[in-house]
Amino acid sequence: MFRAIADVLRAIGAAIATVVTLPFRAVARLFGGASDAASGPRSRRV
Repeated sequence: MFRAIADVLRAIGAAIATVVTLPFRAVARLFGGASDAASGPRSRRV
């Protein structure tokens, strides 16, 4: 019972975290992509 409630709360927390961080990740990708394009061919960083 408590495990089910914990799983639901964890899922809700993960969804909220995703929604909150999405705009910041989009802005970071925007600026990161612009700087990478200015420096030459894009190389994949792992």
